[in-house]
Amino acid sequence: MVDLNKVWYKFYSPRVRPRLHYPDLTMPQYLDKSAKDFPERAAIVFAETQYSFRKLAGLVNQCAGALNALGVKKGDRVAIMSPNCPQYILGFLATLKLGAVVVQVNPMYVERELEYILKDSGAQTIIAYDALYRRIKNVRSRVALQNVLVFTLGKGSVAIDSNALQIEELLPQYPTQFQQVPLDMDEDIAVFQYTGGTTGVSKGAMLTHRNLTANTLQVTEWMETMKYGKDKVLCALPFFHSYGMTGCLNFSIINAATMIIMAQFNIKECMELIKHEKPTIFPGVPTMYIAVNNYPNAQGYGIKSIKSCMSGSAPLPMEVVEQFEKLTEGLLVEGYGLSEASPVTHCNPLLERRKVGSIGIPLPDTDCKIVDLETGLRELPPGEIGELCIKGPQVMKGYWNMPEETANTLKNEWLYTGDIAKMDEEGYCYIVDRKKDIIIAGGYNIYPREIEEVLYEHPKIREAVAVGVPDPYRGETVKAFIVLKEGMQADAKEIIHYCRANLARYKVPQYVEFRNALPQNVMGKVLRRILREEESQKI
Repeated sequence: MVDLNKVWYKFYSPRVRPRLHYPDLTMPQYLDKSAKDFPERAAIVFAETQYSFRKLAGLVNQCAGALNALGVKKGDRVAIMSPNCPQYILGFLATLKLGAVVVQVNPMYVERELEYILKDSGAQTIIAYDALYRRIKNVRSRVALQNVLVFTLGKGSVAIDSNALQIEELLPQYPTQFQQVPLDMDEDIAVFQYTGGTTGVSKGAMLTHRNLTANTLQVTEWMETMKYGKDKVLCALPFFHSYGMTGCLNFSIINAATMIIMAQFNIKECMELIKHEKPTIFPGVPTMYIAVNNYPNAQGYGIKSIKSCMSGSAPLPMEVVEQFEKLTEGLLVEGYGLSEASPVTHCNPLLERRKVGSIGIPLPDTDCKIVDLETGLRELPPGEIGELCIKGPQVMKGYWNMPEETANTLKNEWLYTGDIAKMDEEGYCYIVDRKKDIIIAGGYNIYPREIEEVLYEHPKIREAVAVGVPDPYRGETVKAFIVLKEGMQADAKEIIHYCRANLARYKVPQYVEFRNALPQNVMGKVLRRILREEESQKI
């Protein structure tokens, strides 16, 4: 039960409830509800394909029937390796309808990474885009796979041998009705959401059916401008990532919203989709909004259809917010989440007070605190920097087969996030940085985000990231990697001089490197680790 005396509830919109009711309904059951309420409404728009909610529900049931006939049962793990597409949604929801566990697999994984996840999860079935089949085939002898199901996207297809089954041929053999397998919402696992592994071995966060529905309903409550059965969601975030899974796929299913699906984010394709399909909700990451802001004649693409956007995964500079909201006349707010929390825990209010640089306040039924970095036991007062801890119905059950990691992360129902943060006197939280990203120079703790906020305010800079690089005297020092806006020119002296006017001396970058692009993961999050590794190899 949440403590309604927490200071942040004063800043909730009158239309957002601090406590919610979470029905015992799985995602497939919510799809059935949406299909009953809006049978002919478009559920999916993808390239030349369009499915109504009635059609999608029937296809999910056929897919569940096919998996069931192959021996998939409650508790079994089913890997899905695919970009965003209708088949991804079918496999995801059909697996949940059987009470089996979806194992999310990044389609960019190489064989070594794929083999690790298949071994670790114990997946016996995989559903995959046929262009990825060779990777699966090459690791199959070393993992427990019994069933490989593939599908084709577009006109081209890849040669598939007799050891794989074509989904397109299987589905018509099964009825369009299939009952949800009975399960325990709080105990039964719906998804293994593997964390990126950037801090070591990739860990499978076990998300229950309650976690998925609770977090989707929390986000729904927060997005107070949306209306059941009326909205269109631009699905540019990958479904295999927890943010795309909840913010795009599950959110659309629960709210009977049309999914406008992009296989991967491409700004030209994105602008054309906005022009033709008129999405109203656009969950994304800062790089996506930056791309829209910088697109030639952006206002000529009907972007004013966009009413609300929640940004996550990386810091959202205020300059980006102001330009995007001016172009669209919609709302863009920064939120926060992590795979272990399904993922969303915080967000700035859409229609009430927002704070620059803040991730906002906790969602309904979500509690948070800041604890000291030394012991993790002492709760800190407003303004002091420590580790952010979360409690709520969206917090994972634990890590798959990792009791020690689970014990280190979940303590007395609190999720220790590994993010360094502070909370102000009104309950708004500010991520200072990841524990591993702190730059320690000459005894000073330097937080890259603070430097990056300053760099983003420079009129010539499009993207920027600050990392710690080895320094023989200070231990570490700051280096800034910068992408300039198109047509702009600058040199290191100009950037350093600008930083000196806006930052304490010890925080000013000692080195500046200009690049055409920064290394990013599929979510558009800059990979500091790669930049650090490149620098360490220069020594």
